[in-house]
This record gives sequence, structure tokens and C-alpha cells, in this order.
Amino acid sequence: MPEPFVEQQALAPVVTDPAELEREAGLARLFELHYSSMLRLAVLLGADDPENVVAEAYYQIYRKWRRLRDVEAAEAYLRSTVCNLTRMRIRHLQVARKHVENPPELPDETVASAESTALLRDDQRVLIDALQQLPARQREALVLRHWLGLKEGEIAAAMGISCGSVKTHTSRGLAALTQAMEARR
Repeated sequence: MPEPFVEQQALAPVVTDPAELEREAGLARLFELHYSSMLRLAVLLGADDPENVVAEAYYQIYRKWRRLRDVEAAEAYLRSTVCNLTRMRIRHLQVARKHVENPPELPDETVASAESTALLRDDQRVLIDALQQLPARQREALVLRHWLGLKEGEIAAAMGISCGSVKTHTSRGLAALTQAMEARR
């Protein structure tokens, strides 16, 4: 007679190493505090799959947790990683679309979900549309400056550019946004 079905539970390894416990607790705290803002950052920067970008950023920081000089710098590292991953993803999609021999009919613009469109007021919708039309670096600089409220040095670190370049991208981005907003009035 066959043996009765015995449910086996997958046993997770017990973590006893204090460094591992610290990493797990630190990452959980970082996730609780910053997941939603990192997700919004990825969306505003134009990521087509913001959840995956943010998940990859958390994975990157999980792998490199021991090498962080200062655990307090984890948020800045995470922000920088989200910016870089979004930029790389956008570039990859642009290259892939150029090299597809028979591309399917893709819309030129990203189409927002019905829920997000319904929640945005008209002026917000115009601003988001104008923001999406900016070059990536200008969009990043403006989002980091005006949405996250970062200082020039923090923006430069997140984007991997000089403070002077941050000023240039911010200035040009604001000028382009102003022009786009005035044209729509």
C-alpha cells in the first residue's frame, strides 16, 4: 500500500550571523521607508516597468550591503541605482526598437493606465506630459530636485555627473517645461 501523502515544509535556513541579521533588518527598514518613493521616482523618470526597476535596485543594494561604507548612505545609493537602471532600460528599449526588422505597431508615446489618468487633474496631466517630452538627463535633474528636494551635490551623485552639469540640466529643463506649459495655455 502506498505511503500517505506527507506535506513537507520547505525550511528556510536559520540566519544566526549578526552581519546577516543586520543586513536583513537594514534592508527591510529601507524597503518600508523608501519603496513607494523609489517607485514614483522610476515612474517619473519614464521607466516602462518601474516595479522591476525598483526590485532590481533593492537586489543590487542587498548584494552590496557589506561594502556600504555608511549604512545611512543606503538611500542615496538606492536612489542612484534607480536612476541608472531606468536610464539603462530606456536606452535598451530604444536600441531594441531600432533593430527590430518588422516592428509591431507601437505607440510613440507611453500610454498611462486609466486609473492614473483619472486621478490626475488636467494641469498635472499637462505637466507630466511635458516632463515626459524632456531629454532624460533634464527630466532626471528636475525630478530629483523638485520632487525629491535633493541638493545639487546629491543630484550629481545620483546621476553620476558634476554639479555644474546638474545646474545646466535643471536650468534647461525648467526653460523647456515653462515653454511647453505656456504653449498649452
